[in-house]
Parts: sequence; structure tokens; C-alpha cells
Amino acid sequence: MDFFKPFIEGLLVLTPRVFEDKRGYFYESYNRQTLLRAGISADFVQDNESFSVQNTLRGLHFQKPPFSQAKLVRVLEGAVWDVAVDLRPNSPTFGKWFGVELSGENKKQFFIPRGFAHGFSVLTPTAKFSYKCDNYYNKASEGAVRFDDPELAVDWKIDLSKAVLSEKDLKNPSFAAYKEHPCF
Repeated sequence: MDFFKPFIEGLLVLTPRVFEDKRGYFYESYNRQTLLRAGISADFVQDNESFSVQNTLRGLHFQKPPFSQAKLVRVLEGAVWDVAVDLRPNSPTFGKWFGVELSGENKKQFFIPRGFAHGFSVLTPTAKFSYKCDNYYNKASEGAVRFDDPELAVDWKIDLSKAVLSEKDLKNPSFAAYKEHPCF
């Protein structure tokens, strides 16, 4: 497995070795020892999957401590633009974001540690998204930052006038509001 460390400390893009032949393909999507060697010690306890249509935008979400979550995300079918925003006030990259295309074709995975908001936009007609979490979901600990916050200026790689959004995501608070009461 190859690892790429973006400019934001803690993020990691994983590209597995894929073995293909006339039957199809095989690859190892998860190996705890491999991740430990890459510096990922998260103990994953929950797997989630979502299905979305083109131009769906989900985010930017996080879980507040003590229920914050590290995630290992990937796409099983289709393609998404996956984004993590650094919400750690003491980080030199606080408020910065990094994005990567994840697809069923490229089989890349994205590790997002605790202390980040996460979201994605769907680039293909549909996408099936899968992720592992190192902590259980807790509704009372939900947090979010607005997907279109001008201070963050995330490029979602889709036409935002066509974005398919939940009512909840349309009401997410600004990054300025988060900075007034950071939780990481």
C-alpha cells in the first residue's frame, strides 16, 4: 500500500496494490498492521455506508469530544470529492482544507483523524461511500460547519447551484461561529 501525507498534519491518502486479471481484481482494503506502520493507530469500532446521487453534497460534519471520530473513508462505486477541514485551533493549518478524489476505480482511501470536519460531493451519477469510525456515533455530539463558508472557500468540484443538500446541512453554522466556541 502506498501512502501520501498531505500538507495538513494527520491526514493520509492510502492507495492499495490492486491485483487484476481476467476474473476481475483483488486488493486488501484493510490491514491493521499496515496502518500501524503508517502511523494510524485508530481502533475502528463502527462501519457506515451511504448511497448518493450526483451533485449530492454531505458536510461538513464532525462529532464533538468525547465522541469525536477518526475515519477511514473510501468509495465502492462511483466517485466523490472528499474533503477534510482542520478544526484544531492550535494547529498551524487551522481552517485549511484538503480534498482528494475517491472512486471505485482508483480505490484510494482517506484517513481523517479526530479534530476535522468531513464532507464529500458526488461527481458521478451515483456513488456508494463506505467508512470506518474509531468511535460510536452520538447524536447529541453532532457538529457541523457550513459547506459554502466563504472563509473556508472549499472547492467542491461541482456546480453548487445544482447541489443536492439536506435541510440540516443548509442550516449549518459558519466557520466564524465555530471559532468562537471550538471543541478540539
